[in-house]
Amino acid sequence: MMHPETKLKYINPEKGFGVIATSFIPKGTIIWAMDELDMVLKQSFIEDIDTMYRSTLETYCFRDSEGNSVLCWDHGRFINHSFNSNCMTTAYNFELAVRDIHEGEELTDDYGYLNIEKPFRPINEKTKRKIVYPNDLNKYYRIWDKKIASIFPLIFEVNQPLFFVLPKSVRKDIHEIKSNKKPIKSLINCSLAKT
Repeated sequence: MMHPETKLKYINPEKGFGVIATSFIPKGTIIWAMDELDMVLKQSFIEDIDTMYRSTLETYCFRDSEGNSVLCWDHGRFINHSFNSNCMTTAYNFELAVRDIHEGEELTDDYGYLNIEKPFRPINEKTKRKIVYPNDLNKYYRIWDKKIASIFPLIFEVNQPLFFVLPKSVRKDIHEIKSNKKPIKSLINCSLAKT
């Protein structure tokens, strides 16, 4: 489920549609959380489905650590890639704003942690990375873990309209992390090929 203060909007011919903030979203806000309406599709289902549907699923799904394809039911499936993304996944099936997102700004993810199947070259953003590779999660998880660790404490400092969507076990984990009773899970837990 996407943050309620977002909407789907046409960005440009190169990107197509994207997700835009309709008001200010502070750093540390949960901007997406997996919920009961998101579809988790087994690889065997994807292989057996007609190619017309398979192409759509390849465009709009990400893969979880079990190799299942996850299709968001709402406009979460339209979040575009950026090497300078303002959102980032966690190992808890939710994403955080990793910096303040202003009204009218596009929400973006780094597809490197979404277990993509094939490399792709996104729009040139003049960054060191030019191509997203299937093994990016294994290569960069330590860097991304540090970024998430710096943002995680903010979860309790900002309004969280999606907190209720999180399973009780995840909410408990978040409280225990805040109390230093357990460490934050590494993003390597999201990888298909854990190192």
